Amino acid sequence: MMTIYNILQFLLSVLWFFVLAHVIMSWLIGFDVLNRRQAIVSQIWDGLNRILEPIYRPIRNILPPTGGLDLAPLMVFIGIMLIRIVLDTNRGFFMGY
Repeated sequence: MMTIYNILQFLLSVLWFFVLAHVIMSWLIGFDVLNRRQAIVSQIWDGLNRILEPIYRPIRNILPPTGGLDLAPLMVFIGIMLIRIVLDTNRGFFMGY
């Protein structure tokens, strides 16, 4: 069962990294530091959008419109932290105690 715990923690860490990379890239694109017409930037941006859009879409449907501010990544960060708290609180279950 500890393996399941470690896999879940790893997947949450990977998701955290993807969301963080997406947020940083969106800022860099928004401030014209990165150009989406460059092939590598476009490929990374499209890949991150394909991975994260299925997660963001239901959250955006629930949240009220806030103009140009997208709060979906923040909600994903909070969700990841809440899941980690639940996993850590129930760590004994995974360890067999």
